[in-house]
Amino acid sequence: MAQAENDVVIHRDAISIYNFLVDPVNLPLWRDGLGGVELVSGSAGSPGAVYRPHFAAAERRWAAADFELTVTRPGTEIQFQVLTGPGRPHGGYYLSTEGSSTCVRFALRCRLGAALFLVSPRVRRAMKAQVAQLERLKAVLEQQQRTAA
Repeated sequence: MAQAENDVVIHRDAISIYNFLVDPVNLPLWRDGLGGVELVSGSAGSPGAVYRPHFAAAERRWAAADFELTVTRPGTEIQFQVLTGPGRPHGGYYLSTEGSSTCVRFALRCRLGAALFLVSPRVRRAMKAQVAQLERLKAVLEQQQRTAA
């Protein structure tokens, strides 16, 4: 099993961070390589909602890796499962209040079957790079807070 996680403290309240994260249309604002995200089916921001992120692959072709929201607990937790693609990781955002700030943990886990065994180091590096982008989330949300004030 490959796994990666990272956490960051953001100077915003948990519910505003949750509201930002539960809307995957916001992903391109802080995740590298995404050109957009569209709702494919279900009710936006609810368990069962399926989204299709569009990203530029190394060959400059557009690819899709549909994912479904599986758990949404306002202000505390959002979990998702990738439905397409070779790895199909499961992940989540976990929020906890720390005074006037919020600790956000981003965790990814992926079962690597025999077909992915040879590329597992690449998969692990990619997962670590994804969770490391929490620093960009922090910068975006704290900038929004300063702009709104």
